[in-house]
Amino acid sequence: MNNWIRSEIQQLSAYHVPESSNAIKLDAMENPYHWNIAQIEVWLDVLRNAALNRYPDPSGNEVKQQLRSVMQIPDNMDIILGNGSDELIQLLALALNDDGRVILAPEPSFVMYRMIAHFVGMQYVGVPLQVGDFELDMFAMLEEIEIHQPALIFLAYPNNPTGNAFSIDDIEAILETSSGLVVIDEAYAPFAEHTFMPYLNKYPNLLVMRTLSKLGLAGLRLGFLVGSPEWLGQIEKLRLPYNINILTQLSTVFALQNYVLLKQQTEQIKLDREYLSEHLEAIDGINIWPSEANFILFQTANAQKVFERLKARNVLIKCLHGGHPTLENCLRVTVGTPEENKIFLQVLEQVIEN
Repeated sequence: MNNWIRSEIQQLSAYHVPESSNAIKLDAMENPYHWNIAQIEVWLDVLRNAALNRYPDPSGNEVKQQLRSVMQIPDNMDIILGNGSDELIQLLALALNDDGRVILAPEPSFVMYRMIAHFVGMQYVGVPLQVGDFELDMFAMLEEIEIHQPALIFLAYPNNPTGNAFSIDDIEAILETSSGLVVIDEAYAPFAEHTFMPYLNKYPNLLVMRTLSKLGLAGLRLGFLVGSPEWLGQIEKLRLPYNINILTQLSTVFALQNYVLLKQQTEQIKLDREYLSEHLEAIDGINIWPSEANFILFQTANAQKVFERLKARNVLIKCLHGGHPTLENCLRVTVGTPEENKIFLQVLEQVIEN
């Protein structure tokens, strides 16, 4: 095995997903709301007609049509569907990989940018965000772009795990400076105030990537990439056939036909985010950062101990301490239901006091 598995792969750690069992699960930025019984019954009727003996539509055309109807996708832009955003990131890396090619992203950000760069054997350059406010360090970003001429730049908007949305002017400066491809990862678009979809016609080196996971469909694993036919026509060559199964396609079409209900849930989460922020900020020893996503980053003394104490009381959040120097003693909590948020706050106050 040691002779054949690439050394870079042997040095990696597998992506770890903790066991949640019966815990209040506030660690993975999921929508906490289920569909109601009436919706579920109609959805099951749709699935009963699924031809499981046949391969699914290889392009997912009906899914794409529904996405266009609700996601402000320009008519002249193409769409590629992925098994979550992760597959799309991998397709992009594979398409642009060559000797000496670089993937660049600010850090801390979505861990898969770095991991997939290593998977495909590309050089990865992480540019630290500004300490304190997690904004883009534009001097450093533009300098690294000039030095490395990256083939691919990822910018999460809003950013994970910090929750902030970078300056639009700064992102435009990166688009105008870069000679390579810039991908705006809008995984948290349902909770943000701005989208770069309308910018696709302005910048020929821009692609926009989204996922339906945060919207309330995490179990379906459906991501999509939007951009010019010239770019996507090349990336499409690398997509494995039938990557989106028939149950995901049927379920996604059904969910997007009922998009108003998903939107209502999103608006509720945004309201609950404000409630959670205010009450977190009121706890002594807690420092929080503003968020345009469905989670909140906060800092407290002995974050690892606080995390373990919460976990022992069946409240699961994400400990980021040790993941990046700027995230020292930082924790990230997903916005849950009002009841889940109240339980989390109560338990948090108990474990900090003790």
